[in-house]
Amino acid sequence: MNEKIVWSNFLNLIKSEITSLSFETWFKDTELYELKEGKATIIVPMPIHKRHLTDKYLDFIKETLKEIDGMDYEIHFLLKDELEEEKESKSGAFESPPDEVFESNLKSHYTFENFIVGNSNKFAHAAAFSVAENPGRMYNPLFIYGNSGLGKTHLMHAIGNYILANSNQKVLYVTSEQFISDFLGINRKDEFGNNFNYIEYFKKKYRTVDVLIIDDIQFLGGATQTQQEFFHTFNTLYSDNKQIIISSDRSPDDLKLLEDRLRTRFCWGLTVDIFPPDFELRIAILKKKIVGGAVEKNIPDDVIEYIASHMGNDVRQLEGSITRLLAYSAIMGGSEITLDIAIEALKDYVHSGISEKDNLLKVQKVVAEFFQVTVEDLKSKKRSANLTFPRQVAMYMCRIITGESFPKIGAEFGGKDHSTVMHSCAKIEEELKSNKELANIVEKIKNNIGGC
Repeated sequence: MNEKIVWSNFLNLIKSEITSLSFETWFKDTELYELKEGKATIIVPMPIHKRHLTDKYLDFIKETLKEIDGMDYEIHFLLKDELEEEKESKSGAFESPPDEVFESNLKSHYTFENFIVGNSNKFAHAAAFSVAENPGRMYNPLFIYGNSGLGKTHLMHAIGNYILANSNQKVLYVTSEQFISDFLGINRKDEFGNNFNYIEYFKKKYRTVDVLIIDDIQFLGGATQTQQEFFHTFNTLYSDNKQIIISSDRSPDDLKLLEDRLRTRFCWGLTVDIFPPDFELRIAILKKKIVGGAVEKNIPDDVIEYIASHMGNDVRQLEGSITRLLAYSAIMGGSEITLDIAIEALKDYVHSGISEKDNLLKVQKVVAEFFQVTVEDLKSKKRSANLTFPRQVAMYMCRIITGESFPKIGAEFGGKDHSTVMHSCAKIEEELKSNKELANIVEKIKNNIGGC
């Protein structure tokens, strides 16, 4: 059957299946280029169409095409420019490297709209949004660091998706492992024993983009030659005012396995860290997960608060607890979700997770070790100078790391009044504005806590 006829039938069929707005936005300007060897190649007008049709309509397109001619097709979306490149590649005298069609690798469901903002991440969120609005002109490079599961990757994808949606700039997201893999590919030889095509492919992929986003840069540690190549790639992009965004599980100063010249460049722009979510933010994340996941069952507030208090600080674990709870309820015959059901369903998770009290004790232990005092000293009523300052730092660290309430922190420091905790936190926070030595102390303690 002729491709034009097939696509005309396809468009006529789906008009009654989707809204007119969806049809006009996503399908009106598409065309079927080729049906060949079980593959349907569809031409789309813009990169956003590729992402959205892949994420939202792929199965729908397959089923509709099968309804028309009874065949199961693998769907392949191409821009017109990419189609021309593909034609030239097939007609060229030399074999081209793989993956010539450019892909941003961005996950479209990570956006600023569904990123939950709280005290622990609002600075990182604001910095990320500023970069998205002014790529290459604000905070270049942007270096985001923090423990795993706190939202670094979400923010990086959100920046890329925002830029793609609001400009014609070319955005590339890769992990450091992918960068290493692509760099090693330079050693491949073509049928003539040359590697010129692969070198050209590598440079084209990484040095012609407008925005380079590289995740988990710490894994470049030990890869000396790859670090050298990244150094040159960084310099090329930076000198051309192209935006560079980098993430890591630790600050640039703590990336000891990376070359000094790289770590220095990472600090040229803006370095921001993401703290673990406090109790209120964990509540907000859970409620967003429930609403966004279109959960039909009612999940009471006491269950949400139980999960927020007992599941640790990893956002992925928080979201996974809802999935586990719903699955447990379904397996148990659709039981109504109660606190008892939640405790039973999540008992293995809670056992491996960290409670708030454990978090506070963890911070106390690290601070006590740093200042060479004991946890009992921090909890005591002694007012000597060698204990007052470490105690104030410990209270401040407990507040920013766990986000726990002042009364709860006071209770874990020997029953101190909440006003005492508030005063200590305010004092340290004010002094941090001008005391670089204190800032270094706080940073070191924070890193020690993250490494426990």
